[in-house]
Amino acid sequence: MKPTWLSADEAAHRLGVKRETLYAYVSRGLIRSTAKGGASRERLYARDDIERTRRRAEDRRDPSGIATHALSLGSPVLESRITLIENGRLYYRGLDAVQLSRGSSIAQVASIIWNISLDASLSRDSRFKPPRAPRSLPFLARAQTMLGAAAARDAAAFDLRPPAIATTGAHILDLMVLAASGIAAKSGEAMEARLVQGWKLDRRAGNVLRAAIILCADHELNVSTFTARCVASAGGSPYGAVIAGLSALEGVRHGGLTTRVESMLASMRRERRGADALGARLREGTPIDGFGHPLYPDGDPRAQEVLALLEKNYRGSAELSFARDVADAGRMMLDAHPSLDFALASVTRVLALPPGSGLVLFAIGRTIGWIGHAMEQYAHGDLIRPRAKYVGGLPALSVGR
Repeated sequence: MKPTWLSADEAAHRLGVKRETLYAYVSRGLIRSTAKGGASRERLYARDDIERTRRRAEDRRDPSGIATHALSLGSPVLESRITLIENGRLYYRGLDAVQLSRGSSIAQVASIIWNISLDASLSRDSRFKPPRAPRSLPFLARAQTMLGAAAARDAAAFDLRPPAIATTGAHILDLMVLAASGIAAKSGEAMEARLVQGWKLDRRAGNVLRAAIILCADHELNVSTFTARCVASAGGSPYGAVIAGLSALEGVRHGGLTTRVESMLASMRRERRGADALGARLREGTPIDGFGHPLYPDGDPRAQEVLALLEKNYRGSAELSFARDVADAGRMMLDAHPSLDFALASVTRVLALPPGSGLVLFAIGRTIGWIGHAMEQYAHGDLIRPRAKYVGGLPALSVGR
């Protein structure tokens, strides 16, 4: 995606500096510039670089305000080249994520996010016999157990050069899919094929699962990604970063919300048709999850794409008809669009997957993003260490006698 460009006068005015200072920023690599084109000798300057430089100057003038604005929704804490959310769209390294989900393999999207060439499947010959965990454990606990056991045997995971991280990342993804499906990786086999086999689904499901995983791959600095980056900044291995990300993802205000939406739809399905059930919840004051996202006021494009794929492949499904009824009622009664959590819960119900499978897809996809952010953080080299603004009681003063 091309950046928006400003003229020299516009850029200097936005920064509150003279042209000479603007040119100095360019020479130091802080601001990108490009020729205007045609007969003009003027140059244009990247708006996003201008805004980043302006914010840094403001922070230097008022350091006490850094934490407040940095941790608010929509204001980035860390610089990243991986994901952009702009004008209601999601981009991975400048490429539209929805478009990628339509024609790319999971390995190709991982290649984009990790910024390194991978093979077609991501499957690797294991460095060791894959660890197992009791199937009785919930998926996230099972995955963390398996990753922890693998990490203890995999000293090569501390080779933090990008190609080595990519190899470790492929092993981690293999283990995540193994935890979900019970099917060990085979060379050349796509991840969604293992899920289809393990969950005993038909061929149509593979395309839905692949797209859902791709659309879950990254979403900028959400809480689980920030957690994973903190671990990476401390020098933890990619296994540690993913285990930490899974811990944050489990929370009911993050990925765990997907399971809450599944439970909500199951409860509503037992009672009445979607619109009536949603109206009843409103009258009772019962929470309604799965609608609205502050970054997508006009609708989450990820949810739209996943629901459209269900419509294309499972048009006659009674579960899909019910989900559609609930979504339409939500738009009318709540003035809000279905979220990704709603779409993943709908996948679980339409495909008759095991309960909690929406969160499984979320976790497998987001693992790709966590590894990409860990790679970025290793390259950055700094320890993430925010300061706290103390607002408690002051120490008692000793008064001399």
